[in-house]
Amino acid sequence: MSGQSRTPKYPRTYWREIDLPKFSRLEGDLSVDVAIVGAGMTGITTAYLLSKQGKKVAIIEAGSVLNGTTGHTTAKITAQHGLLYDELISHFGEEKAKLYYESHSDALGFIRRIINEENIDCDFSSQDAVIYSETDQYKSKIETEAEAYKKLGIPHELRTSIPFNIEVKNALAMKDQGQFHPLKYLRALLNKAIDAGCQVFENTTAKDITLEGGTVVHTKDGLKISCGHAIIASHWPFFDKRGLYFARMYASRSYAIGVKTDKEYPGGMYISADSPTRSIRYTPHDGENLLIIGGENHRTGKSENTEKHYLALAKFAEDVFGNGHYMYRWSAQDLDTLDKLPYIGPLTDDEETILVATGYKKWGMTTSTLAGHILADYVLNLESPYKKLYHPSRFELDPALKKAVSFNASVAGHLVKGKLEFIPKFPGDLSVGEGGVVLVDGKRAGGYKDETGKLYLVDTTCTHLGCECEWNSAEKTWDCPCHGSRFAYNGEVVEGPAIEDLKKLEG
Repeated sequence: MSGQSRTPKYPRTYWREIDLPKFSRLEGDLSVDVAIVGAGMTGITTAYLLSKQGKKVAIIEAGSVLNGTTGHTTAKITAQHGLLYDELISHFGEEKAKLYYESHSDALGFIRRIINEENIDCDFSSQDAVIYSETDQYKSKIETEAEAYKKLGIPHELRTSIPFNIEVKNALAMKDQGQFHPLKYLRALLNKAIDAGCQVFENTTAKDITLEGGTVVHTKDGLKISCGHAIIASHWPFFDKRGLYFARMYASRSYAIGVKTDKEYPGGMYISADSPTRSIRYTPHDGENLLIIGGENHRTGKSENTEKHYLALAKFAEDVFGNGHYMYRWSAQDLDTLDKLPYIGPLTDDEETILVATGYKKWGMTTSTLAGHILADYVLNLESPYKKLYHPSRFELDPALKKAVSFNASVAGHLVKGKLEFIPKFPGDLSVGEGGVVLVDGKRAGGYKDETGKLYLVDTTCTHLGCECEWNSAEKTWDCPCHGSRFAYNGEVVEGPAIEDLKKLEG
């Protein structure tokens, strides 16, 4: 399994191998109560909640529904978000740490309840979430985290082993969490929202929002959606004129593989506290179990050989579970905020009709569900005990300030480094299927030669704030190391905050 020949040639996520609905693009101006930009878990959950309350809702999606981060998750539904609660208590106090736990537990409870009420077949099962240590350093950290669980009243169990061929020092289980097939769940939720009157438009890219004469979402095609509230559920806020979200978050990538083995799976969802991170769970697949092994995190645009991450996961799976059939590989992009809490609420204090939800780290299943409820509460003018905790305009001096200075110093370094880089390769040096930085007319450029030998050349300067993008060989994309924008090999935007494509060059 550890050899390159045994890995899938191209990325392919298991979750999207179901029939998903198709929608036409927006063809004319529209007037609704709520315009939602982004058809992932946040957007669909919010649309479901608001449509059920009689609001006239429209979702617009730049590409296809459920093809972004939601379609590339490991789909654990849990309030165990790594070694977090001791840190939350330290930085924010027990009251806020408990609100964090309760809000994500509420999200899990909502998913459970809706699956039962709406009779959704989505492979849901209750599982313990377990974080384990392989070193003495993290053994003590897990013990400290267990003390935090006690303070907050979180049901848990401290264990001395896990049921795999992994020698651990200890493990901390958060009881009765969940897992599911996220797209089966969201497909049903979207259909319920449509039944309640929600409209959905694919291949419709939002470009701007104006507030003169009311809230209006402007599309790339020049159309207008007039609305009472605009909700930005597009992972990165595509509209960020005064919120400066790009300076308050950083993007990282992680990887996952889907493997079938002959070994019985004992149940549970597992993640390592040590680095490199290893995540383990299973999902039903054609009457068998498909193992989903994840991990290999790194900052976006800062890995020279992204293929190695898939190979490392394959080697781990082979060591722990033996030889198997390696069926899928995919990656995801996650956004971390400076204080590790997501931003959910008004874009800025002066733009209350524009709502945003972003910065979920790697825990989007519960956080996006939580976000849907908070966003709906803002629209419906309802109180929520969680609004203040996740308000985007909050600012906690510790630890956010130090991280902000460090992160933005790193950005400045990349702005300079990319311009001064020595480039030893020309477009003609690229082999079939190869991409990389090349020299064109004496300037830095990006080149990719596809399987037919066709050459694609782009200016690698990110259209967001001018950093130089790096080649991602595993995904065939140009990734910006400053703020996480990603572009296809032909220069088209894959992920924001950039909204304009890379400039195409003639070779």
